[in-house]
Amino acid sequence: MTKSEYSEIESYMLSAVKDSAHDKHHIYRVLNSAVDISKSENSVDFDVLVTACLLHDIGREKEFAAPTVCHAEIGAEMAYNFLLALNWTGEKALHVKECIITHRYRGNKPPKTIEAKILFDADKIDAAGVLGIARTLIAGGLKAEALYLMNDDGEIITAANTKRPSFFHEYNFKLKNIYDYFYTKRAKEIVGSRQKAAINFYNDLYKEITSNYDNGIKKYLL
Repeated sequence: MTKSEYSEIESYMLSAVKDSAHDKHHIYRVLNSAVDISKSENSVDFDVLVTACLLHDIGREKEFAAPTVCHAEIGAEMAYNFLLALNWTGEKALHVKECIITHRYRGNKPPKTIEAKILFDADKIDAAGVLGIARTLIAGGLKAEALYLMNDDGEIITAANTKRPSFFHEYNFKLKNIYDYFYTKRAKEIVGSRQKAAINFYNDLYKEITSNYDNGIKKYLL
């Protein structure tokens, strides 16, 4: 891939990403992680990998406007058509499309090629550690989701299967489990050093919130 080709693909990405939790800096971090991982793998199509990383979230705006839309699926189609317009071969464009379709944690289509697995892992690295927590809080705020919800007994709801979204739900559904879903050895090494910090943050946040209630007005109510 030439610098001019890279710049053209990057410009398209920059025109499409507007979500502050999935902004250009997220894209660049995913790309950097993917490059790091690729050094430990064999026979990686670097052009496909770089392009898939740059374009993997271009469907986010459409999903934000219509939550029933899957950003991975719509973004994959957008990327495919864009690359064909750049005179990419159908085979190469399809490979990028398949990488993007399978990058989503909530998706039911696991990545198959090494490029797709690297993209999946690189994207999930950005959901690990305290960085992943920070991005989750931003994403929840954009959708006006609660930081936490409480049950009738005044306890924070931490169940992963609740239908009412909150940070605590997202942590227990995704963030604490994400460490078991990496395909490459290098990605597992990277996130291994981040997991403890994320656990500590979650536990500290839980303690601060519960102690506020435990030491507050309910002590004075009969």
